[in-house]
Amino acid sequence: MAELSGEPLHILLVEDNEAHAELVIRGMRDQQVANKIHHVADGEKALDYLFNRGAYEDKVQNPRPNLVLLDLRLPRVDGLEVLKTIKTTPSLRRIPVVILTSSDAESDIVKSYEYHANSYIVKPLDFKTFTKLMKDLGFYWLGWNAKPMPD
Repeated sequence: MAELSGEPLHILLVEDNEAHAELVIRGMRDQQVANKIHHVADGEKALDYLFNRGAYEDKVQNPRPNLVLLDLRLPRVDGLEVLKTIKTTPSLRRIPVVILTSSDAESDIVKSYEYHANSYIVKPLDFKTFTKLMKDLGFYWLGWNAKPMPD
C-alpha cells in the first residue's frame, strides 16, 4: 500500500460543481486521508489527466491516482463514459472508481456497476453528513482497503 511505503496518495476528483468539489477537498484534507487531490471539472479533462495528455502530460505533476471520485453529470464527456474508458483500459482498470453523484436513479446505478464501478454513493444533502462521508470514504479506500500493486 502506498501509504505504508511513504509514497504520497493521490485522488482524482472529477466534479463540475465547485461547491461540491470544495466540500470533498476540505473534508478529505481535514481528515488527512490524502496527500494530494487533483480536481478536474469535466470528463474530457479527467481522461486527459488519466492518459497524461495536453495540460496533464507531466507524470510527476499529474501522477496515476490511487482513487477516482467521479460525478456522473459532467460537461464534455459524461461520467459513465469516463468510467467505461477507465475500466476498459488495461493500464487504468485497477484504479478504484467511486461514483459520487447526486443521482439516485436506478438506471445510473445499474449502468455504473455494469461498467465496473467499485462503489456508488449518492451525495448527502447536509454538510455534516457529507463531511463524515468524505472521512469514511477516504479512510476506507486509501487506508483500509487492500490494493494490488500497480502495473
